[in-house]
Amino acid sequence: MLRGVTHFFDRMVQRFLPDAFLFAILLTFVVFGLGIAITDSSPGQMVQFWGDGFWDLLAFAMQMSLIVVTGYILANTPLVKSVLSKLSKLARTPAQAILLVTFVAGLACLVNYGFGLVVGALLAIHVARRVPNVDYRLLMASAYSGFLLWHGGLSASIPLTIATEDHFLADSIGAIAITETLFSEMNIFIIVTLLLSLPLLNLWLLKSNGDLSKDNRDFLKEENTAEQHMAATTSDMTPAERLENSRIISLLIGLLGLLFILYHFMRSGFELNINIVNFIFLFLGILFHQTPRRFLNSIHDAVQNAGGIIIQFPFYAGIMGMMVASGLSEQMSNWFVSISTEFTFPLFAFISAGIVNFFVPSGGGQWAVQAPIMVPAALDLGVSTAKTAMAVAWGDAWTNMIQPFWALPLLAIAGLKVKDIMGFCVIILFWSFIPISIGLLFLH
Repeated sequence: MLRGVTHFFDRMVQRFLPDAFLFAILLTFVVFGLGIAITDSSPGQMVQFWGDGFWDLLAFAMQMSLIVVTGYILANTPLVKSVLSKLSKLARTPAQAILLVTFVAGLACLVNYGFGLVVGALLAIHVARRVPNVDYRLLMASAYSGFLLWHGGLSASIPLTIATEDHFLADSIGAIAITETLFSEMNIFIIVTLLLSLPLLNLWLLKSNGDLSKDNRDFLKEENTAEQHMAATTSDMTPAERLENSRIISLLIGLLGLLFILYHFMRSGFELNINIVNFIFLFLGILFHQTPRRFLNSIHDAVQNAGGIIIQFPFYAGIMGMMVASGLSEQMSNWFVSISTEFTFPLFAFISAGIVNFFVPSGGGQWAVQAPIMVPAALDLGVSTAKTAMAVAWGDAWTNMIQPFWALPLLAIAGLKVKDIMGFCVIILFWSFIPISIGLLFLH
């Protein structure tokens, strides 16, 4: 039965799912139409809401782009690539390949989602070179399935946002420590369950899939490294090229960055936010690449991978502008609130966040949209605001499995299109609903 279901969804997405950029445009039209049909907004007003919101997330878009860029830079350093190459030797069969990639990608996304996406893709390529008969599309879907864990990990934007003293809801709920969110019993249960079950689910998909999607790429035989771009010998270099290949410069600026990181943690404790995570990955990347030239070559490749995110983010900001200004997101969230009880509210908050995530695929942006509705409702019902925040966070992570926005950097590295992996991701979405729901309903 599983094979039939997997084949069905694979055929559907191969036939009907467009490119991720077109997906964003189609969502724009959908929200535009819903705003006119469901709210009191006129077509002219919806156009205005769209245009006014189009550039509202530029600062956040820069942070998200840097997450992908700095994650790629660090993952592509000789040290990290050597670790990935050694890890890939653990897989000698297709089954071992699927298990290894899923588990490592999940762990990496718990550390940082940009890093996890890139590590998952690069490890999958290393593994595919060693196990050429593995189902390549499923291998990359397995790497992407690790992304499901990100909003329960150390780069989770919603828990990190509400842990800061001056967040926009601080007056009503104060600062909520990550011990109540990321390190809660509920969150640990969900993470451990998914981390252990996703590799087994993907292995089941492999065994049920037959020869449906063998799609291994010729480029897997090629090994492109930053060292190929280095100048041949020091004697042939100009003074400028010697500076570009100087280990001293990278060491000095890298140590300066490490000093600030040390100062940050001494001053603020174990406070992780998007900016400090980017800072850590950036300066470790500089140190591990050893010379400015290797670092710059890595940036060139990293920015190419972030291109889809950069151009699509304004469209999603426009969608968010229409959702918020028209009151459409408020109506969606209020409907779920209206049918909730103290027991069911976390589950309905999770489902509503999963739906809103289609239109606002950004954890921080989504929290800005839903928090003003969900937090007062939670306070009225007597539900923990920390659990409410995590319900929204897991809703955001959950439907990322079928929202192509964050798959873009992984797909760019893999040389695939979104429809190549989405049929498998639908099955992952269905399964993950169960442990997440159990955690939200029964644990604290």
